[in-house]
Amino acid sequence: MKTRVPSWTKPAVLGGIVGAIAISIFAFQAEWVVSKGDALMQAERQANQEVLSALTPICVTQFRTLPESKKRTHLASLKGKDAWDKGTYVQEHGWATMPGSASPNTDVASACAEALLDKAGNETG
Repeated sequence: MKTRVPSWTKPAVLGGIVGAIAISIFAFQAEWVVSKGDALMQAERQANQEVLSALTPICVTQFRTLPESKKRTHLASLKGKDAWDKGTYVQEHGWATMPGSASPNTDVASACAEALLDKAGNETG
């Protein structure tokens, strides 16, 4: 006895396979689905951002311990620096070196410079 396969079976199976492939490609392109590597990169980026958010206020506080006249001088110098030099300026003055750490954190220095200038702009403007 021979089993008869309906004539619509082959087009239905092929359509299902092609549709599954198309949906998979579209889902990855639309970023509905994330690969393990992308998920790890996103998690690392998020963790770095959280650490930066926690350490930047420490840097700002270290700056605020300076006498008022030195703060004004440093802020004026910082405003005169190019964007890529502002973080270096903060590093050189030690504000981005966290307590218990031997060296400054470059990301914290850049964020700190931005926060200092932002606060200075809000206080004067």
